[in-house]
Amino acid sequence: MQAADRTTHAQDIGPALFHTLQAEDASALIDFCTEVLGFVLTARYDDHGRVAHAELRWPEGPGGVMLGSHDPGREYTQTPGTAGAYLVTADADALYEHVTAHGAEVVIPLRDTDHGSREFTVRDPEGNQWSFGTYAGAPLEE
Repeated sequence: MQAADRTTHAQDIGPALFHTLQAEDASALIDFCTEVLGFVLTARYDDHGRVAHAELRWPEGPGGVMLGSHDPGREYTQTPGTAGAYLVTADADALYEHVTAHGAEVVIPLRDTDHGSREFTVRDPEGNQWSFGTYAGAPLEE
């Protein structure tokens, strides 16, 4: 399969990039991501009171988050609270109003940047930082 074919196929089946997180309290992180940040929970699998795997989609574009309960004994493990992510939003002002009304800890208040974005950053209960802005990245060259 050619590289271009893989890219086309990935776009046809859904997000090509998921940010991965582990949490001390994965249920609370899922609640924060859905109720405060606006993600949509699309899958959740529990195992003996722990979240084995959950998937959350960003409703404004392709991509999302996969997360689960932190288990240092697993083959794949990450330290909770050490991640950061940037998500593109069409209306940073409305989202900022929503997250602050829900008590999110603001790290960087809503502002205009030198590169033309309107953006802000909040911290989730685990310590991860979530930046939201209107900057959608530089275009791919043809």
